[in-house]
Amino acid sequence: QVQLVESGGGLVQPGGSLKLSCAGSGFTFSSYPMRWYRQAPGKERELVAHISSAGSSTNYADSMKGRFTISRDNAKNMVYLQMNSLKPEDTAVYICNVARYGIQYWGKGTLVTVSS
Repeated sequence: QVQLVESGGGLVQPGGSLKLSCAGSGFTFSSYPMRWYRQAPGKERELVAHISSAGSSTNYADSMKGRFTISRDNAKNMVYLQMNSLKPEDTAVYICNVARYGIQYWGKGTLVTVSS
């Protein structure tokens, strides 16, 4: 079955950096675009970044452009999110996502807390 497992979250100071990882299994990873979402306390889940199946195309939410970078390693079935210049408002659970045959699959997420 499809599994997505995130890691790399933690506590970081404002202005700091963090790199998140997501391991995918149970599907042909290289065939599917991947997405990172986030959900802050009391807020709706929002799309952070999207990467095409080959990694040649990426898109970001406006508030993340220039600070976050999504990438993938299809040989390792991994997708990454490099986050720089972190702000307190980036505090959220970051969740990996893939859609297959119209079904959305989600990881459990990894918590990122930006605080001094």
